[in-house]
Amino acid sequence: MTAPLMPKATAVWLVDNTTLSFIQIAEFCELHELEVQAIADGDIAFNIMGISPVDTNQLTWDEIHRCEQDSSARLQASKMELNVREQNAKAKKVLSPSQRNDKPNAIAWILKNCPEISDTQICKLVGTTKPTIQSVRDGTHRDAAVIRPKNPVAIGLCSERDLEAAINSARAKAEALAAKEARIAEAVARKKAKKEAAKAKKKPAAAKAKKKKASE
Repeated sequence: MTAPLMPKATAVWLVDNTTLSFIQIAEFCELHELEVQAIADGDIAFNIMGISPVDTNQLTWDEIHRCEQDSSARLQASKMELNVREQNAKAKKVLSPSQRNDKPNAIAWILKNCPEISDTQICKLVGTTKPTIQSVRDGTHRDAAVIRPKNPVAIGLCSERDLEAAINSARAKAEALAAKEARIAEAVARKKAKKEAAKAKKKPAAAKAKKKKASE
């Protein structure tokens, strides 16, 4: 989920005008839950005028009501907003500074939620490099302390279709590799069993020949 243009102002409005939980508001506005609680308590943002995400076409009242009735539900941006993001991703629109800064967050999300996706696929999806992926993976990235996993689709770095295609492709390759390894293991087992059977068959013959030679 890409944060609203003015996340704190949006959070102020959601706190004042809905019964959404702090977690739901925090995730939509990309704020910390405690920060939203502080807004509700009037400790911060008391001088900020709330902005309605409904008026800016980022949310619908139906979506707000849906999440008010289910505290485990998460707010989803309006279809129009999602379509714009998808079109921008398909057109490979020049990324904003915030999107470029979110690349490590997107990498972290993919590594956590889609471990089957290869580094090469991540490079294509996010527009990054393998050294950057490795630095996020092993915690040596310069921004490691502030990296927070974010869905690359939600922040406009790739389309949902591209992400699903990458996941399906990675799983297909993994299944094919597993099947190949199983066939190899089966072939090795058969060869070993055949060799042991031949060896076992030779033992009685050798013992019989030895006994015959001894009797002579």
